[in-house]
Amino acid sequence: MVRHITTGIDGSAESLAAAHWAAREALRRGVSLNLVHAWTWHPRPAPSVPADRTERDWAEQTLDRAAGSIRAAHPGLRVVERLVADSAVAARLAAAEDEELLVLGSRGLSGVAGFMVGSVSQRLVARSSRPLVLVRAGESAADEHFTTLDGVSPDEIPETPYRDVVLGLDIPRPSDELIEFAFESARRCGATLHVIHAFGTPRVQPADGPWAPVTGPELIAAQENAMVTTLRPWCEKFPEVSVVETVSEGRPATALVRASSGASLVVVGRRIRDSHLGTHIGAVTHAVLHHVGCPVAVVPHD
Repeated sequence: MVRHITTGIDGSAESLAAAHWAAREALRRGVSLNLVHAWTWHPRPAPSVPADRTERDWAEQTLDRAAGSIRAAHPGLRVVERLVADSAVAARLAAAEDEELLVLGSRGLSGVAGFMVGSVSQRLVARSSRPLVLVRAGESAADEHFTTLDGVSPDEIPETPYRDVVLGLDIPRPSDELIEFAFESARRCGATLHVIHAFGTPRVQPADGPWAPVTGPELIAAQENAMVTTLRPWCEKFPEVSVVETVSEGRPATALVRASSGASLVVVGRRIRDSHLGTHIGAVTHAVLHHVGCPVAVVPHD
């Protein structure tokens, strides 16, 4: 069976950046790339549709332009074009059901709340059963690598190292799917895996006093030992991956945003659970999606 990575095309700069990131990832994995463009008929077409074109014609042209850009930049990649008459969410969820990865574009800084994650992307993050990566507009191959000499592209120096892959790990509830995705990502790129665990300060209430925080080097040491124990089997499975571990007190989202500066990819989880309130993303993942500038992978897990 031919394996794919799927990415959605809608004519925007962020969707094209996501498609090029997905193409590079497909080459790293040795799989093909599915380009999916969803369109629906409207009584009054959007202003972006030329007056002399039907919505379907314009959708076909949008997909053809994106596919041409991808093929020109990645001539060795197998690209499959899919034009789907359906909503963007339904089309991409259906396309990604049996895929290795779904890749989406995300807009730039809003100036107030950090990066803008559109409603389609947010719904896909919350509902996708497959790992999903959000890529910012303007993301390029050079951003995945450490700085090279002025005027020299990383593509011209294949040995230019990749920037770190950052993993946000919840030590009390580790996920095998999440950890394996991060290790595999680092292995494919030859990147260092930087594992982050941040925890809130526990409190106790003495019999004769108010609640008080529990701090000290013993607390940090216990968390560090727990991280080493959790990662040991994965380090043995992926001996070629260099791992850096950071444990700190504080908010996990803050620690991940700080560690993401200069990273090539941040990997976080989304716990799958049934709720009468519907699906949701989770506070840490939500904050990372809105405040981390590099591509963010969201891995659903039990």
